[in-house]
Amino acid sequence: MHLIQTEIELPAPKGQGSILAHLARETDTRLADGATPIRFVVAESNENLYRCEVAALHGNGNSVSLSRDSLFRFARRKVENTQRFNAVLVVPTGVGADIGGHAGDATPVAQLLASVCDTLITHPNVVNASDINEMPANSLYVEGGALCRMLMGTACLQPVRSNRVLVVIDSHYDQMFVDGAINAVNAARASYGLICPRVVQLDPPLEMRSSYSASGTAVGYVAGLDRLFSVLDRHRGEYDAIAVSSVISVPPSYHRDYFESAGSMVNPWGGVEAMLTHTISASYDVPSAHSPMLESEEIASMDTGIVDPRMAAEAISLTFIQSILKGLQRSPKIVTDSNAMMANGVLTASDVACLVIPDGCLGLPTLAALEQGVSVISVRENRTLMRNDLTSLPWKQGQLHIVDNYWEAAGIMAALKAGIDPKIVRRPISPTTVEHERPLLVHQRQTEGSDYESRSYESHNSGIPSDREPAF
Repeated sequence: MHLIQTEIELPAPKGQGSILAHLARETDTRLADGATPIRFVVAESNENLYRCEVAALHGNGNSVSLSRDSLFRFARRKVENTQRFNAVLVVPTGVGADIGGHAGDATPVAQLLASVCDTLITHPNVVNASDINEMPANSLYVEGGALCRMLMGTACLQPVRSNRVLVVIDSHYDQMFVDGAINAVNAARASYGLICPRVVQLDPPLEMRSSYSASGTAVGYVAGLDRLFSVLDRHRGEYDAIAVSSVISVPPSYHRDYFESAGSMVNPWGGVEAMLTHTISASYDVPSAHSPMLESEEIASMDTGIVDPRMAAEAISLTFIQSILKGLQRSPKIVTDSNAMMANGVLTASDVACLVIPDGCLGLPTLAALEQGVSVISVRENRTLMRNDLTSLPWKQGQLHIVDNYWEAAGIMAALKAGIDPKIVRRPISPTTVEHERPLLVHQRQTEGSDYESRSYESHNSGIPSDREPAF
């Protein structure tokens, strides 16, 4: 089994139908036989064309085989639970985000937004900072694929007290890196009580290679999944979450180029990591996360000098695994049983009040929020390589909020939580459009036919609300 990224061009959706259904149909016609889509993003779009990147699993033959349509499966929420205000924060992996595209540098954003909601649901890319993980106390650390499924309505999240974390590490020709990973596990056990039933060395190791797509995003290739899945099958009853640490092959120059780029180079490791963890979590319905192992002592001892603050956590780490161990310790359980999804205490799409994303990011979380009626806050300051005009999507009135920065995003969240129109706290207040219906006599309706509807009212602005026209 192997994972590979494919770039496809799809016709833009037309009409009033479901955009998700349209993209699912068109993607299916373009994937090779035997390929199962695992991750989907729209890198660039216009009124005629969607340029998409799809990570797909080939040779799907593990004991928990994935269906070809599972990625796009969607269940519309029937109600919205307003007893608590829960938000989702997404910073897509491998797209060069100014904030959150490096080493846990979106953690302060997570802490800010968590302060104005009851629960913040986010994913490893936001808070993983090598050996540092300072995610908010009221946050849930959710693998990106599982987060997508929760918003799509096909899975829910059950908070836990703790998880048994199975750690799988690559065999390495240099024992120093294996020892470092095991020492990191023992440090987690001794310092914050991590439950780790065992560490398994994978020999031969996974093959993970990083590359860049035509749009410049980080993607890659993964082989050797049969061996990994064999380990996961063999120890199935022993774990609740999976941590994987393996070497990701990149050109030797990438390490120095990355640190010397001052943040302008897209982190080359994140994209292929997301491909792997999406596959694991989708196959086994358990939380998972990945950390890269360094290739050699030469790279480990490289003098990086003082680097961009967003990369500093990577410059001081040897194993990079501590952040994922801390996140997985209490990562919520993934629940897919339809009866269990109705139980008290689980979080479903019905429990999500808003989604916060970088502006222009169009993937399954954004599309799911669109069709679920979830409010979306799009942040301009967090620039990425993705080029999509979100205003062109068929949002409901007041569903999309475009802001300049995360300060404003926190303000929008506070207004939504308070149940007020965010625009009303600013000035000037726009006038409301009012329509006055003036029905004609019965014989006029009969003689004028279809012209009746177009001439039976007139509009003007006043301070009185109307149900027919948007207020702004």
